[in-house]
Amino acid sequence: MILSFGADPAGLAPGALALTLSSAAALVCYLAAALRSDRLASVLRAALLVGWIAHGLALAIDIAGIGSGVPGARFGFAPALSLTLWLVLAVYQFESRRLPLPGARRALAACGAVVVILAWVYPGRVHPQAASVWAPLHWLLGIVSYGLFGVAVLHGLLLSRAERQMRRAPLAGAAPTEGLPLLRLERLTFRFVAAGFVVLSAVIVLGTVFASGWRWEHKTVFTVLSWLVFAGLLTGRRVLGWRGPKAAGWLYAGAVLLLLAYVGSRFVLEVLLNRPPST
Repeated sequence: MILSFGADPAGLAPGALALTLSSAAALVCYLAAALRSDRLASVLRAALLVGWIAHGLALAIDIAGIGSGVPGARFGFAPALSLTLWLVLAVYQFESRRLPLPGARRALAACGAVVVILAWVYPGRVHPQAASVWAPLHWLLGIVSYGLFGVAVLHGLLLSRAERQMRRAPLAGAAPTEGLPLLRLERLTFRFVAAGFVVLSAVIVLGTVFASGWRWEHKTVFTVLSWLVFAGLLTGRRVLGWRGPKAAGWLYAGAVLLLLAYVGSRFVLEVLLNRPPST
């Protein structure tokens, strides 16, 4: 799993300015969108949308390697987080027009600002040659699975918050969760979990069949563990009717394990051990 195909930012000549400006614009818009203001809610939503567009432009420039003559794939924990968050925001931009998602804008905007800064500080390293022609698909599906489970976690957090507010709501007056369709939110959560599970299964199959050799390293162990947790969650949901805190606990546990699989292992290698990338 990865991010970008291209060279290090220092090697970008024509694309360096565009990459810097789009990243800076994304950061400014995300910081603005993270503000709390009911009067400016529509303006702040627009800022989040502009930040998401600028963020996508920066990713496109980086992935396409514009201005760089060095082919290859960029590996790194921060670029992976950056693209994952962008995918989560893409789903949010679509869903927020149909489904009320209270509190999500500020949290996602803050996360967006953090991942943009992290991608600046830790841009990852270029691995000039993939071990297999199937490697790009493996990496792409890996990021997609991160995005799908990220969206599932977002919905799970909103669902848990809404359920807590409902339990604490006073007997008189309107409930704080009025207008939030909890059953629909719950169904969406598990749909994203199921979609992420299918994609993650494809990632594991591709890694097993087309990799140069199966290795029980940290990334593999955490990926398999997360797959088992998500399989248990979907089975428990279908057979035992799991919902509420129990289902949420399994979802968060699987997401943490999956995060450790690539982002966590790359963070240790890149930042703590300062080792070069490997396939």
